[in-house]
Amino acid sequence: MIVDRKAFTYQGNTILEKLLLSAPHRHEAVFQNEGCFVHMKGAGTRLLSAQDRLLIREQESVLLKCGTYFLDFIHKLKGQTVEVLAFHLYPDLLKQLYPTELPALMEKRAATGGSIAIAHDAVIARYLDSLEFYFQNPALVNDELLEVKVKELVLLLVQTGSADSILSLATHLHSPMDINIKNTVDLHTYSNLSTTELAELCNLSLSSFKRAFKKLYHDNPTSYFISQKLKKAKALLTGSALPIGEIAYEAGFNDPLYFARLFRQRAGVAPSTYRASHAHPAPEGAAD
Repeated sequence: MIVDRKAFTYQGNTILEKLLLSAPHRHEAVFQNEGCFVHMKGAGTRLLSAQDRLLIREQESVLLKCGTYFLDFIHKLKGQTVEVLAFHLYPDLLKQLYPTELPALMEKRAATGGSIAIAHDAVIARYLDSLEFYFQNPALVNDELLEVKVKELVLLLVQTGSADSILSLATHLHSPMDINIKNTVDLHTYSNLSTTELAELCNLSLSSFKRAFKKLYHDNPTSYFISQKLKKAKALLTGSALPIGEIAYEAGFNDPLYFARLFRQRAGVAPSTYRASHAHPAPEGAAD
């Protein structure tokens, strides 16, 4: 859940915001007309989009093109508070801040596919920490200051190993994602996304997504995903030593108790019994 949100607007649009989230939590972010620089502090998250299933670690960042994303703060973080700092990058503002030099550099860069993960960088981390002063003193913030802060961020990214990333992002901010429904579904089979959330990632209405899904997989989404998740769970039960609760999460079930009930209904035995009955016998002569 969202514990606290502080934001600054620029010409009527949110440009810089800080969110405090209590895990576990799935946060939907829709960027229709802008990209976004997102930084994690306190813990990491899984980033889910039509093209991505990335693990963003604590103190790492990610550059997002326009589209729909879910930040999935996983079960292991239960009760933990996560700070998310986001800069919204509007094409018109970037063109205004860089009327000549940035476009000249951008022409040399090719488009990238999906989101761009940025590893921890001490210089960028210190810059982001300095923004806390303005969140504590919001009366000091105006449009001119926000322009400076965005330009500082871009310049820092360009001077680090993220140069190609930020320039490519700025060049192709408005280029629509080439969303392939099958690729998106296959990518998120075990992401525990609802059918509605998958439809949003694919930019389709729920009914249109269900029709397309039926045509591709000859099954409805609920039945298909349960079948695939249980298949993975069985493989993990027989091929790993993971605890059953952990296997439930790895297979895409958010509730281990629900997983156990469903497994018993479909397989006829409890997960622990299935594991025991499919255990490989130790080789002869092996030490006890």
